[in-house]
Amino acid sequence: MSETDTGRRVTGEDEVVDLCSELIRIDTSNFGDHSGPGERRAAEYVAEKLAEVGLEPQIFESHPGRASTVARIEGEDPSRPALLIHGHTDVVPANAADWTHHPFSGEVADGCVWGRGAVDMKDMDAMTLAVVRDRLRSGRRPPRDIVLAFLADEEAGGTYGAKHLVKNHADLFEGVTEAISEVGGFSFTVSEQRRLYLIQTAEKGMHWMKLTVAGTAGHGSMIHRDNAITELSEAVARLGRHQFPVRVTKTTRAFLDELGDALGTDLDPEDMEGTLAKLGGIAKLIGATLRNTANPTQLGAGYKVNVIPGEATAHVDGRFLPGFEEEFLADLDKILGPKVRREDVHSDKALETSFDGAIVDAMQSALLAEDPAAKAVPYMLSGGTDAKSFDDLGIRGFGFAPLKLPPELDFAGMFHGVDERVPVEGLKFGVRVLDRFIDAS
Repeated sequence: MSETDTGRRVTGEDEVVDLCSELIRIDTSNFGDHSGPGERRAAEYVAEKLAEVGLEPQIFESHPGRASTVARIEGEDPSRPALLIHGHTDVVPANAADWTHHPFSGEVADGCVWGRGAVDMKDMDAMTLAVVRDRLRSGRRPPRDIVLAFLADEEAGGTYGAKHLVKNHADLFEGVTEAISEVGGFSFTVSEQRRLYLIQTAEKGMHWMKLTVAGTAGHGSMIHRDNAITELSEAVARLGRHQFPVRVTKTTRAFLDELGDALGTDLDPEDMEGTLAKLGGIAKLIGATLRNTANPTQLGAGYKVNVIPGEATAHVDGRFLPGFEEEFLADLDKILGPKVRREDVHSDKALETSFDGAIVDAMQSALLAEDPAAKAVPYMLSGGTDAKSFDDLGIRGFGFAPLKLPPELDFAGMFHGVDERVPVEGLKFGVRVLDRFIDAS
C-alpha cells in the first residue's frame, strides 16, 4: 500500500520497522554447509518489495536455496559512475533458549526490533528497502545509477553470494566505482556535544585454517611419547595465548587521533589498557584492529577412550591487518612449530581505503543534517564483509549503515551475540540519513 489509513503517503520511516521485522522472521541461518534454510525466501521477499515500486529485480541462485537479489535504479545522470548499496540476508545461527525474545520473531519491544540479524544486517537491508521504496513511490530518482544487491552467504565467506556474482555476473556492476554496506555509520557518544560516527574504511583479512598433527596410534594404557593430541594441544595453547605485536595502520591512527581530539587526550596504541578503557562499548571492536589475531575455535581427535589416535586437528580463525599478512603467517609458523601442518579452509585479503572524496563528504553532510553533534571518522573492522569481493571489480567500499544509538547500548557486543536488537528510532534515523546521502552523493 502507498497510503496510511489517514490517507497520508507511506514514507520510508513509516515502514522500515515492519520491513526489518519481516526480514528477521525469515530464518536465513547460515551453518556454512548448506544444512540451513538458505536465503531463497528472503531473496523473493526483497524482489517482491522492489517490484512493487517498479523495479525489475533479478534473483540469482548459485546453489539450491542460496539466492541473491540484484536490481538497478537509473539515475538522473547515467553518465556518472554508479553507486552500489549491498547487504547480506543470511545470519549466523541462534539458540532460542538463550534469548529474551525469540531470535526469529522480529518482535518490537522496549523501543527495539529484536532478533537475529537486527544489527547484522537486516537493519541495513530494511533501511535500504525503505529508502528506495519511498523515493520511487514519490518519483525521486537518484543523482546517479544505484545498484542494489541483497546477498547470500556473507557469514560463510560469500562463496555463494558476492563471490559468485562477481565471478559469473560482473556485468551487473558495470560502471560502479563506490559502495556502501554494513558495520559503519553507527554512533559513539563522547558527549551531548559530540557524537562520532564510525565509517568503516578498512577491514582485516582472514585465514580460517585447519591445523593437523600426525602421531603414532596405539593402546591407551602404554607409555606413548608421540601423542598427536598432546602435540596439537600444546601448539594450540601457545597460539591461543600469544599476543601479536601492535601494528597501527593509517586508518587506526586516524581514528585514534580523532577520538583523542574529541576526548581532549592523547591515545597511545602501545598502552592498550589505557586506550581501551576510554572506548566504552566499542573497546572490543577497536581493540582487535590494533594487532593480528588467531583464535582456536574447534578441536577434533580420537574415537575411543583407550585408543591413542594417529591424528588430531584444530580449526583457527586468523585475522591479519592490511599490509601484515606475510608477518602474520611467519609468526604462525614459529608459534605452531614444525610438527603442525597448517592449511587454509578459507582465506581472503585485507582492505584499506582513504577517508576522502565526495562520497565521504556526502556521509558527513547527511549525518550532520540529522544530528548536529555528528562527526564522521574512519575506523577499521576486525572482521570481514562482502566488500572484499567487490574490491576485485575495483569498487571502493565503505561501511555506512547509519544508526544513532543510545550510549548505553552494547552495539558491538550484539554482533553474533544473544539478544541482538536495533532501536526503532535508530532505524528511522538511518532512513533519513541514507535518503540525504543518496541525494548528496
